[in-house]
Amino acid sequence: MAASNLPKYTVPSLTPADGAKVASILQERLHALNDLQLTLKHIHWNVVGPHFIAVHEMIDPQVDAVRAMVDAIAERIATLGVSPVGTPGALVAARPWDDYSLGRASTIEHLGALDEVYVGIVTAHREAATATADLDDVTNDLLIGHLHELELFHWFVRAHLESVGGELSTTDATGERDAADSAKLAALDEA
Repeated sequence: MAASNLPKYTVPSLTPADGAKVASILQERLHALNDLQLTLKHIHWNVVGPHFIAVHEMIDPQVDAVRAMVDAIAERIATLGVSPVGTPGALVAARPWDDYSLGRASTIEHLGALDEVYVGIVTAHREAATATADLDDVTNDLLIGHLHELELFHWFVRAHLESVGGELSTTDATGERDAADSAKLAALDEA
């Protein structure tokens, strides 16, 4: 980051350059979690079929928790002296992933696709935690706290995709649509 783009201030014990680096890492997480909360709400509105109410009601607390994570990350970015960017256009322009691909679909298809979403979110959040470990303990702690909840939510999703023998129906999936199809086929095989 060019010296003219560095924050005018940051938290004590960090240099403006390190504060800007941490804020940049957090901005990526802000975009990802904003996308996740919208995706979760989209799933909440579009699940159908058996287990509708269970999945419909399981998703809303996840939306609320992710919204709280978004707020905490945005406030940490601001604390570091950088302006957090939460606009839809900035999110779409910055994200390296495709938009969520399912519309109205069965609960098992959405859960299969959501498994892939959570794999991406958790993996990138772990990478961000690792990247901040030696830079800023507070930010690292924030990300690790989020990981606890994100991994718990991922487990909730995977519990619907797991066979009695411990096999995940989405194990070999290569994307949301493939995971949705794998979950649907596994559910049909079990029926």
